[in-house]
Amino acid sequence: MSKVNILIVEDDASLAEVLEYNLSQEGYETRVARDGQQGLREIRLHCPDLVLLDLMLPMVDGLEVCRLLRADPATQDLLVLMLTARSEETDQIVGFSAGADDYVTKPFSVKVLLQRINALLRRKEKGSGDRDVIVSQGILIDRSRHRATIDDKPIGLTPSEFSLLSAFVRQPGRAFSRSELIDVSLGEDTIVLERTIDVHIRALRQKMGTHADLIQTVRGIGYRLRDPADVVIT
Repeated sequence: MSKVNILIVEDDASLAEVLEYNLSQEGYETRVARDGQQGLREIRLHCPDLVLLDLMLPMVDGLEVCRLLRADPATQDLLVLMLTARSEETDQIVGFSAGADDYVTKPFSVKVLLQRINALLRRKEKGSGDRDVIVSQGILIDRSRHRATIDDKPIGLTPSEFSLLSAFVRQPGRAFSRSELIDVSLGEDTIVLERTIDVHIRALRQKMGTHADLIQTVRGIGYRLRDPADVVIT
């Protein structure tokens, strides 16, 4: 079973480090974003299972991040646990009205925070047994089993190819830049030429056979999975 992925969106570096350490110790896979804009980018690229979202963030504040997530069909069901130094009841109401699943005020006990995270994940697990399965245009991605099929036929993918196809299937129609796809498939700290991603796309298309044309080249930008809305039925 794949690890639960948690994104920490927190501009306080020391707190983010503490959270990252403790969550890693509990077996979670973690990433950190230091402002709301970066947080939105990380969410759209890596689709975490849960977001720890600080309320007071630079660039885009936590409330606006939460509203944007709930307005996007690709992220509307994402678990959001809001962190804030505010404790007034009205602030909690605002947080929940923006779409937060839970609300923890600072300072807080890491143990208590972990309990709240576990409770949210259990609730999500009970509510949706297929949360790790995504489907588009005959392509099925099962993240928990690290399995991909096209028209019910398994295709063997490398980890990088699997990550690429997962990103495309999660957001059909969205144009990804080459640098974004490098982050998705190889990691943010990887230093390679942007054209390296072309090699991975070429290999992925070959394995997709008759469905290869679903991955479209976006001139001057990168690649996307064909938007189902663009299909003309004759």
